Amino acid sequence: MFTGIVEETGRVERVEDTDGGRRLRIGTTFEDLTAGASIAVDGACLTVEEFEPGAWFSVFLASETIDRTTFEGVEAGDSVNLERAMAADERFDGHVVQGHVDGTTEIRAVERVGDDWAYTFALPPELGRYVVEKGSVALDGISLTVARLDDEAGTFSVAVIPTTYAETTLSEKAAGDRVHVEVDVFAKYVERLVAHEESGADARVRRELDGRSG
Repeated sequence: MFTGIVEETGRVERVEDTDGGRRLRIGTTFEDLTAGASIAVDGACLTVEEFEPGAWFSVFLASETIDRTTFEGVEAGDSVNLERAMAADERFDGHVVQGHVDGTTEIRAVERVGDDWAYTFALPPELGRYVVEKGSVALDGISLTVARLDDEAGTFSVAVIPTTYAETTLSEKAAGDRVHVEVDVFAKYVERLVAHEESGADARVRRELDGRSG
């Protein structure tokens, strides 16, 4: 599990295509790497294969991961957001981020607003019901708050403070670029529970009606 608080940006040093997917080598300052550890790379939970502490680590991208992310277009020299899995004794500063990318979306506009930046994104139709104003969303692994939701235009906006702008890859993004999206997992659980309850209620009503008709 992650929090969406990016620890550092790493640089892709090498991209290797294989029959089953892609392998990335990513530069990092992380010293406490271990084989099998989970690291969120632009918000996607990936497993460390090989590593050199404080220098780099490699991860493998299966076809399923490539299909759901922007990693198909990643190249050597690209920057990526990095976050190690959350330790149980750490402060929880962001929100619950699983590293299970739901899809991608396009940046529609970037606007400087005083010392901050306003980023507007397309609202993917299949994810729209999980996005609410003042709710949480992870974009390229960054925990952000939805500042404005425009269902009619099919967009949502977030406010980015100077620290987030400077310490993540958002400063390198522009309108037309695509980013990873992970919606709040609790919204999915609520939807599932409500659907289950409604289904159960409908079944009870049908049984009661059948009993009366008999």
